[in-house]
Amino acid sequence: MWFFGSKGPSGFSCYSTAEEVTDGIDGTGLTAIVTGASSGIGTETARVLALRGVHVIMGVRNVATGTVVKDTIVKEIPAAKVDVLELDLSSMASVKKFASDINSSGRALNILVNNAGVMGIPFTLSKDNIELQFATNHIGHFLLTNLLLDAMKRTAHESGKEGRIVNVSSDFHRISYHEGIRFDKINDQSGYNSYLAYGQSKLANLLHANELARQLKEDGAEITANSLHPGVVATNIIRSKSIFAGIVNKFGKYVFRNVQQGAATTCYLALNPQVKGISGEYFVDCNLAKASWRGTDVELGKKLWDFSMNLVK
Repeated sequence: MWFFGSKGPSGFSCYSTAEEVTDGIDGTGLTAIVTGASSGIGTETARVLALRGVHVIMGVRNVATGTVVKDTIVKEIPAAKVDVLELDLSSMASVKKFASDINSSGRALNILVNNAGVMGIPFTLSKDNIELQFATNHIGHFLLTNLLLDAMKRTAHESGKEGRIVNVSSDFHRISYHEGIRFDKINDQSGYNSYLAYGQSKLANLLHANELARQLKEDGAEITANSLHPGVVATNIIRSKSIFAGIVNKFGKYVFRNVQQGAATTCYLALNPQVKGISGEYFVDCNLAKASWRGTDVELGKKLWDFSMNLVK
């Protein structure tokens, strides 16, 4: 967003790393859930939050892979508090079990990072018969957030510390179906374009955060909800696409951000005191940014909320 990597009002830029934007911040006593923490931005987010003293719960689809990541973090940071729990966001049953385990444990929950995602895959239906990108990127996180919201409200009230919900969206939210957003057409395979569908799921992440922020403010809850674009990062979500693989392998280090930079805005929104009290906003490079007109459409956000509620019921 900021030209030639110049620093924005926050003092950070596209070159800032997750460690830099959380430098000097003590997260001891806080508990965070990070979805998709077994690779890429999710792993770096979990590592840096743990480095700052946060108790991190990694929600991962593959527990074995997640455990390897946890062991690596603990080896680097012996005092790190990290747990691994199974979470398949494409399955409502898995989301409900994960949330039930968290809620029944009575754990405090200060931070929820909705990070996990899939990108540009062929038309596929989830176990719940929902287009897989929409199911994983949005519906799974929408349901998870709703199921954990009471725990976050209770924690914020009892601790006196602001809760934070962070949705990892993308500037792909600007790329969507030209005839207008039709969430009720997500399962229509005719004319399906995997990248337009991905853009729609990322728009849903942004709209979800905005509508959630509005409702939390109305409820008087001490919880903020924001969304972000992490930048174009050379992670597995890109490397797995043949259309990008050659470019990434050849020019990645010159064109794309590394994961340390890619996780910066996520960690900034999760921990940095500069964003205390700020809610319903979209961030790029750790600075406030302007979303697309669809991304700021309040009525569309309400429509998506109702549509999502009907799906998860």
